[in-house]
Amino acid sequence: MSSTTRPRPDPAAANREAAPDVVRTPAGGAVRRLGRRLRNGDGGGASFARFVLVGGSSNVVYVAAFLLLDGTGVQLANAVGSIASTVLATELHRRLTFHVEERVGWLTAQLEGGGLAAAGLAATALALAGLGRLVGQPSAPAHLAVVVVVTGLIGVVRFVALRSWFTHPAFTHPAHLPRRRAGQG
Repeated sequence: MSSTTRPRPDPAAANREAAPDVVRTPAGGAVRRLGRRLRNGDGGGASFARFVLVGGSSNVVYVAAFLLLDGTGVQLANAVGSIASTVLATELHRRLTFHVEERVGWLTAQLEGGGLAAAGLAATALALAGLGRLVGQPSAPAHLAVVVVVTGLIGVVRFVALRSWFTHPAFTHPAHLPRRRAGQG
């Protein structure tokens, strides 16, 4: 027996050798450019697209909470779904949609986004109550349809408001940012 050790074979190397070359297509390049533009662009179109994607994701949270709590009453299900989805959406908007996580703190964003969400919650609560008066005993899908329409309209207002707040000079201009003292993180 020899005291020398042999190098271990790299299993990934075998996979790399067996894998065919990636085919680059013009469509693939366009998709990559679009992805970079959506991820990094600060223009209104890119931030609106991110806003819609984040809003859609947070709506999944809302629908799940609403359906889980539907038996407890439509207003409670609406409130819990609204609060859970708003906290998530506001944080994702702060970090992903508007790229302001270093300039706008979590609490500030939640208070500003939460104020708008409170108005949205009032609007959806009134719409759900109105549906109940019109139809009597609407189904969960009917409730969700009303909420989707109302929150879609509110979403557009919320986008404009958050974009104007987060792009305001108080958040974006270095002269308006608070100065950190020595020892502050």
